[in-house]
Amino acid sequence: MIRHSKTTSESWIKLNWKKFRKDLFRLQCRVFKAVRAGDKRKALSLQKLILKSKAARLLAIRQVTCDYAGKKTAGIDGKKSLKFKERFELETLLKSTSNNWYHQKVRSIPIPKKDGTTRILKIPTIADRAWQCLVKYALEPAHEATFHARSYGFRPGRSAHDAQKILFLNLCSTRNGINKRVIELDIEKCFDTISHTTIMDNIIAPKGIKLGIFRCLKAGTNPEFPEQGTPQGGVVSPLLANIALNGIESIHKYHNLRGYRITENTRTADIIEPTIRYADDMVIILRPEDDANEILDKISQFLAARGMKVSEKKTKITAATSGFDFLGWHFKVQKNGKFKSFPSVENFKNFREKVKKIVNSSNYGSKVKAEKLAPIVRGWRNYHKFCKMDGSRFSLYHMANRAFKVFNKETYLNRYSSKNLLEKAFPKVPHSENKHVNVKGNKSPYDKDINYWSKRNSKLYDGYTSKALQRQNHSCAKCGLKFTSEERVHLHHIDGNHNNWKTKNLVAIHESCHDYIHMSKRVIS
Repeated sequence: MIRHSKTTSESWIKLNWKKFRKDLFRLQCRVFKAVRAGDKRKALSLQKLILKSKAARLLAIRQVTCDYAGKKTAGIDGKKSLKFKERFELETLLKSTSNNWYHQKVRSIPIPKKDGTTRILKIPTIADRAWQCLVKYALEPAHEATFHARSYGFRPGRSAHDAQKILFLNLCSTRNGINKRVIELDIEKCFDTISHTTIMDNIIAPKGIKLGIFRCLKAGTNPEFPEQGTPQGGVVSPLLANIALNGIESIHKYHNLRGYRITENTRTADIIEPTIRYADDMVIILRPEDDANEILDKISQFLAARGMKVSEKKTKITAATSGFDFLGWHFKVQKNGKFKSFPSVENFKNFREKVKKIVNSSNYGSKVKAEKLAPIVRGWRNYHKFCKMDGSRFSLYHMANRAFKVFNKETYLNRYSSKNLLEKAFPKVPHSENKHVNVKGNKSPYDKDINYWSKRNSKLYDGYTSKALQRQNHSCAKCGLKFTSEERVHLHHIDGNHNNWKTKNLVAIHESCHDYIHMSKRVIS
């Protein structure tokens, strides 16, 4: 019998991840409940427990080494990944220093923007990412209890589709959308100019976390502006931006009944706040009687106190009937008063370029092209499935026809094979315009309403995955935990044959569970 070290891949895989997730989630729910109840002292005490929790430390390391989207990007130390022994060593380091963490410098990567300028992506080291993730576990539930209901970006349980539906509900024909205007608000260099003082004053955290966050902010600042900016590319950066901008949604509000003014006695249910925010992207809906300049002045004052300012070049006031772009969609109220949304010109152009690059490539054959196209096309169609997508342009007929000709040529006029490859490369996605159901009010995954969140998360999927989720009662076939918005759902082929689509061969599991199933097979082999 072969004995395995405590730091091997097998020992990492066999850790009780299910128990770890349960333990961490239980603590996070308690933090959320304490802040909602106004017991800040208890919340801070629970956050310290999260920082000391072995479950939280190991999950943080797993997330930045296995599940994190930028896991293969190296920091200033040049490391793109960690061996299993190094992961256990990092856990030991976090245990001893997480309450007094010294953040290393970040690696700067220039990213070109569509207006010709560049933004600087700042990548922390893997160790710093793991610490940031650990801290995020403690900070997120505390601030989820205070965030505004109309904030949708980089928050658990919320998505761009919620913002899309809110715009529909505010600009549809029954809401007199034809007479409304929209402020397309843009904050100039938002992440680069956020005041550190604002973040530190508004953050709900014990001293140890605050000290670490302060060092994190200083590690990614521009030397010209030492008191401003959050490092884009960090795990905790979007959360810090949400903390700084929280409250901007309440600047423009009015009474539900025309002619009434908001007073101290006005019920919350009677107040309309028509501002939709996704991170630093915002849209403010105006009635005919609203003063746009007055609202912009209030927003400018709000931002100035936080070190930011409104971009005069990009911020504009548009009639709803003229149409506007937001989050990759173009929204417009037609002359007959009906509301419609469809992919924006820029969004469709970028998507078309990706498809064109793969189809016309000479580096690989048709089978590989189909495999590369499938997730891109499926992802694009899924993102726009609540839009108006009629016509050959958005049905992707011309793209598919071009791909078929290339496949047909490369497979030596075998039209049957080309057709199969085309169906694989351009998968169909059910379309249902404006059928998305929004998150209820201020609900959060940390409110312990697991049934609501698991069923809601299941509705985000369709086809085989949707059917598997229903059969499994919205629970993971591997670990048995309910599916929430925390992690993506993967469809697993039990026998390993990806051409076997029989019902008994398909189960829905967490992304991380899927990774570990295949990792276990590699270890055994």
